[in-house]
Amino acid sequence: MKILITGNMGYVGPGVVSQLRKTHPNSRLIGFDTGFFARHLTNSAILPETKLNEQIFGDVRNFDTEILNNVDAVIYLAAISNDPMGNKFEQITMDINYKATIELAKAAKAKGVRAFIFASSCSVYGAADDAAKIETDTLNPLTAYARSKIAAEKDLETIADKNFTVTCHRFATACGASNRLRLDLVVNDFVAGAVTSKKIDILSDGTPWRPLINVFDMARAIDWSVTRKPEQGGNFLAVNTGSNEWNYQVKELAEVVAEVVPGCKVSVNADAPPDKRSYKVNFDLFKKLAPNHQPIYSLKPSIQNLYDQLTNMGFNDANFRSSSLMRLNVINQLLEAKTLDDNLSWNW
Repeated sequence: MKILITGNMGYVGPGVVSQLRKTHPNSRLIGFDTGFFARHLTNSAILPETKLNEQIFGDVRNFDTEILNNVDAVIYLAAISNDPMGNKFEQITMDINYKATIELAKAAKAKGVRAFIFASSCSVYGAADDAAKIETDTLNPLTAYARSKIAAEKDLETIADKNFTVTCHRFATACGASNRLRLDLVVNDFVAGAVTSKKIDILSDGTPWRPLINVFDMARAIDWSVTRKPEQGGNFLAVNTGSNEWNYQVKELAEVVAEVVPGCKVSVNADAPPDKRSYKVNFDLFKKLAPNHQPIYSLKPSIQNLYDQLTNMGFNDANFRSSSLMRLNVINQLLEAKTLDDNLSWNW
């Protein structure tokens, strides 16, 4: 089997590559990435890409379709990956997360690729009532990032068929340790704050809901998609990916972090205006379709693993929100150095 992973040098990619190498030891694994975050390794004993057969550096907006020759499955992780980046680079977010996705998918289908896996997001549901969202519920994307994901889903559905299986994972919010760690995620931010200052200041009133998933469980779900048959969900499948047990209110997350990190205290802004980004998600369909690939990590061990990683790194940067562990900061640094142009293309 030959598998192409775009965006493999980000937060999720190292775990995906490791999982695929473990379950498909004889497969040919190819990474394709711009390399924006390539050098930002965190406590990694080896370069994660050593588990690949080949690493290609490139921009998905200018993709050489010859790379798709004899490829069996494409895993599309490439993305402008969060709301702050999406808000600053709205058109580029649409170009990478949506337009390039569809162009690559169409090229993959023409080349005979049989499976296309797209990393989507539960954020497509936007503000929600108390009912946990299911896949057929109304979508209400509130940000450029969420709009780009649902636009890609809609167009991918039109090209899926019995010979080209498309799986869109509407992932819960990622968390946990990684060889390329991000701290611009709610749980990871809380753990970093707890480690460096022994306190977590919740800017909201703590009541918003967040569904979460460990980054390694994301990799296991993607692994399932590589060999998913049309009988398991159809030619096109958009599926909430996570577990019902991982729907938490923000204040609950902070309290569990405080249990793990000694001496940590939690404060809540009781006077904060309501946070519209609040939603619970139902993951019953994923449980039904992929019973052997359900999340195996729970919240407290995930927090413990991340705490251990930061401790082993000697992490003590109280100004981490200004560091290269925040994705937008890395892009801004590259722009300021004029290594990237305004279109986020390399200035070579």
